[in-house]
Amino acid sequence: MTDLLTLAQRARAAKSAVARLGMNDKTRGLLAIADALEAHERDILDANARDIAHGHEIGLNPGLIDRLTLTPARIKGMADGCREVAALRDPIGEVLWMRTRPNGLRIGAQRVPMGVIGIIYEARPNVTVDAAALCFKAGSACLLRGGKEAIHSSTCLAELMRGALAEEGLPADAINLLEDTSRDSANRMMRLNGYLDVLIPRGGAGLIRAVVENASVPVIETGTGNCHVYVDEHADLKMAKNILVNAKCSRPSVCNAAESLLVHAAVAERFLPLAADGLAAYGVKLHGCERTRAILGSTVVPATEEDWGREYLDFELSVKVVDSLDEAIDHINTYNTGHSESIVTEHYDAAQRFLDEVDAAAVYVNASTRFTDGGEFGFGAEIGISTQKLHARGPMGLEALTTTKYIVYGNGQTR
Repeated sequence: MTDLLTLAQRARAAKSAVARLGMNDKTRGLLAIADALEAHERDILDANARDIAHGHEIGLNPGLIDRLTLTPARIKGMADGCREVAALRDPIGEVLWMRTRPNGLRIGAQRVPMGVIGIIYEARPNVTVDAAALCFKAGSACLLRGGKEAIHSSTCLAELMRGALAEEGLPADAINLLEDTSRDSANRMMRLNGYLDVLIPRGGAGLIRAVVENASVPVIETGTGNCHVYVDEHADLKMAKNILVNAKCSRPSVCNAAESLLVHAAVAERFLPLAADGLAAYGVKLHGCERTRAILGSTVVPATEEDWGREYLDFELSVKVVDSLDEAIDHINTYNTGHSESIVTEHYDAAQRFLDEVDAAAVYVNASTRFTDGGEFGFGAEIGISTQKLHARGPMGLEALTTTKYIVYGNGQTR
């Protein structure tokens, strides 16, 4: 097991070589990684089976087991994600603007690599591939530290990716995985000043809070997802039911899944039974306000203040009847995590007010919150969903993993 400082030194030493790679070299490397993942599917599944068995032994909940699990389809998805990233326009070197000053200086802003990007994440082995692919395409080396629950899967994936790069004559140290999953290793990684240019946490609220509060290196905060679906009085109720069931049930363990339903009082008696029927097929447990319980009955658990702000990551949903669009927006802005929010309505003014006034990274009209994803937004893979407002917000693709520098052309000017 290679220690943290050695890995950080390797990443730092490799960053210049990675930054110099041209588009063709990066494409070649990513396609080689994709082919290696598919060629070694059995090895990946065997490593993942060890993680899943351990997860059951330590009592991981079904949502975390789902996040941890790799299948042939998910491995193919990771490989296809690498190919999609390879096909994306290379942002490095792009001149964003160029202006000429009165003294003749030509000053411009150019997109450049970050350098060394650290990522701390939990039980999602696909992040190992997504993060490495995006960092490589963005011209940066990466230092990855996954959770202990997925260590066998992540180690196998990292070794395959490093081997693929080496076989292509490309710097294998562009990708570095820390196998020490202790809390101490995470704490030391948060303080790798001089080695890490930025640190990105991707995981649950506890992990993100720990990194934000304890890191001395710059952090881009990715967020948890207390996402809402608001069914307006002017909603198409059949559409609303389909959107809600998809947003809640298609994959409840992810951060863009809906955790709360708001329903306008004018349609609550008609819509709530429809919603309950659709959700019942998935065994969704409802935590509702008193008006919700009056309509749906005592099978709905009384909602507490904690439920309004809770990210369940499971087949559970909080439900509240509201009297107006204003109340819905106020509720969302009070309890949401700044991730993804959706209104279902046929009323133009209501839709526009929701878009303008809801404070979140992604705001939808008549669509599921499950679309908040780098692939769905056309970014290829993503490094995470940023819920902060500095540098990057929403799904973080290639451009979010770059920075800029000013380039200045002169012809002898002095000041």
